[in-house]
Amino acid sequence: MNYTDITTFGALKNANYTSRHIKEELRQNLMEKIRRGETVFEGVHGYEDTVIPELERAILSKHNINLLGLRGQAKTRLARLMINLLDEYIPVVAGSEINDDPFDPISRYAIEQLQAHGDDTPITWLHRSERFAEKLATPDVTVADLVGDVDPIKAANLKLNYADDRVIHFGMIPRANRCIFVINELPDLQARIQVALFNILQEGDIQIRGFKLRLPLDIQFIFTANPEDYTNRGSIVTPLKDRIGSQILTHYPTSVAIAKRITEQEAGLESAQKEQIYVPELARDLLEQISFEARESDFIDAKSGVSTRMGITAFQNLLSAAELRLLRTGDQSTAVRLSDFMGIIPAITGKVELVYEGEQEGAATVAIQLIESAVKTLFNTLFPKVEKLERENQRYPYDEIVRWFSESDEGIHLSDESTDAEYQAQLDEVKPLRQLLTQYQPDTKPEDIYFLSEFLLWGLTLNNKLSKYRSGKGSQFEDNFHGYLRDKI
Repeated sequence: MNYTDITTFGALKNANYTSRHIKEELRQNLMEKIRRGETVFEGVHGYEDTVIPELERAILSKHNINLLGLRGQAKTRLARLMINLLDEYIPVVAGSEINDDPFDPISRYAIEQLQAHGDDTPITWLHRSERFAEKLATPDVTVADLVGDVDPIKAANLKLNYADDRVIHFGMIPRANRCIFVINELPDLQARIQVALFNILQEGDIQIRGFKLRLPLDIQFIFTANPEDYTNRGSIVTPLKDRIGSQILTHYPTSVAIAKRITEQEAGLESAQKEQIYVPELARDLLEQISFEARESDFIDAKSGVSTRMGITAFQNLLSAAELRLLRTGDQSTAVRLSDFMGIIPAITGKVELVYEGEQEGAATVAIQLIESAVKTLFNTLFPKVEKLERENQRYPYDEIVRWFSESDEGIHLSDESTDAEYQAQLDEVKPLRQLLTQYQPDTKPEDIYFLSEFLLWGLTLNNKLSKYRSGKGSQFEDNFHGYLRDKI
């Protein structure tokens, strides 16, 4: 039945509408989705066996929830997705500031409306999209902001004294009655403000300026917090933690494959970028591996974390680097090159917090080291390991490539702004490259050959088999002897 056509309380009763508290609503709708085999939290990857089952248990237990984790771990996204577990519409006493349920009114206004009009009391319908309220906890948040305060202007306009509860201006929490209310970064909320939440969480009511006012609010609370905040900016006071039913720990993606799915989903690329720029699968793997390297780096503050947003913004920069070259060369299409990864440095430096040693190195230097570490890690999964000590008169996989560069006067120069034809021609000069790829990566797609060729050169330089340096807007690859002389000069 389409209840939303109903406009009066009497008609609603005659339609046998049943009202539910929000936690019961979430619980029942979650149970229905699980029975039907539906995905409850669409678009959240990597939490299927960890966070989501814990969140589902918390909802079934009718708990208020604290999502605890480092930045960029989808805490707010999970909270926002919970609105999909709400009924599409709920009835509200028309004109109510706090979404009064006509079957269970709690405000003076709604009670008086029902007493005055009875079954003719007008009702409106509130869509689930309007049943989500969110507040970022900052040090300047007051009790009046969250709970409410006496409004002298209202008192003057209505000619009421301050003893009348009609002079109250409700804060964000009462106005979120029958809604999901999220407080982000809870530890940033001053301790005295956190204390004001005790009654709301435990007894479900509020107190405003000493009024003998009991509003049994019906709210699903979700808090988010970063463990770093407990030591750097503040903490969640113990009695408040005690009143939160479930604390759920979030985490970063546990594999490159999961990270790739998140980046692909969130990057929001332009259609022209998707059509004109080809991204080799290895480039996607390398991009995500950088985040994994950053989380293990001694130069980066592990307590601050490395947000998944770094991979997303880095991917956008990577595509933009290739697009910029496309605009300058006039080509109709191109493929991402390894040299394009120099364009993601700003996306890295803006997303990591450096420790003292990292500050000494410099943010850009650390970013380049992360890119090179990622290349080296993946290189060892694709090609034979480079031996640190090599015996004389014994053949090694990279001997032919090294010999080619030692016999070349200039090596090769890969310009950032060369056309695809020029770029490919430079790599084709190194004949042993293609032979080695055929031997160790025979299933490589034709369109990935040149990226893998440049990747192989980078890997050899990082393993001290070749020399590489930035020359203008490009990279120069040569043998170690020429590189040594260049460094001396």
